[in-house]
Amino acid sequence: MESFRIAEAARLLGVSDDTVRRWVDQGTLPTTGDSPARIPGDALAAHAVEVARRVADPPDVLSSARNRFVGLVTRVQMDGIMAQVDIQAGPHRVVSLMSAEAVRELALEPGSLAVALVKATNVIVEIAKA
Repeated sequence: MESFRIAEAARLLGVSDDTVRRWVDQGTLPTTGDSPARIPGDALAAHAVEVARRVADPPDVLSSARNRFVGLVTRVQMDGIMAQVDIQAGPHRVVSLMSAEAVRELALEPGSLAVALVKATNVIVEIAKA
């Protein structure tokens, strides 16, 4: 089973090394017993799902979409009739290209709470070489 160093786990979860160490000390995340400490991949994945679940969707929203990223708008660039909106959802940066009219109607600006919905027919999965 794959395991991750504290710094790797922190990067993957989008938190600081100290936060991961605190979770280990509190028993929230187990370690493999190795030195330096390593976190089992399956436990890290389960924790990532739990942390993501804690971020509530905005109220009064129902959707069939499953690829939802709740986050904060970090940047809005408008140029004529088009706009680029960047959303930071945990460790994920999601970029959307949309009409400037939609940005104005949604009142999107840095700091706005937003949900990025992704629908794709192709999803590419990569792994690091061992």
